[in-house]
Amino acid sequence: VKEVANLSLVSSACDVVSTAYASTKESHPYIRSVCDAAEKGVKSITEATASCVQPVLTTLEPHVAAASEFASKGLDKLGEKLPLLQKPVEQIISETKELVSSRVADAKDAVSS
Repeated sequence: VKEVANLSLVSSACDVVSTAYASTKESHPYIRSVCDAAEKGVKSITEATASCVQPVLTTLEPHVAAASEFASKGLDKLGEKLPLLQKPVEQIISETKELVSSRVADAKDAVSS
């Protein structure tokens, strides 16, 4: 999970969502109160669940480590095949706009001639 979160695409997407969430909470007081209540609920559920799950996680630790290693290797291969994962969202959007603009310009030139 940490490796996925550290991918530029995922990290920048999380930053964009986080910024939008914070901005929405700041701009709309009613939404802020709903979000605050939801955050408190998630926090208390997480705290209550953590103590119950910890013994199970300790037992499964060797299996989780093996699965993590396998997932890490798969993620490395995926990163090699999809270099897009190493780019931030803003760069992908910018490059996509440039590509679309270029294709539209090419199409206009083709139609004009």
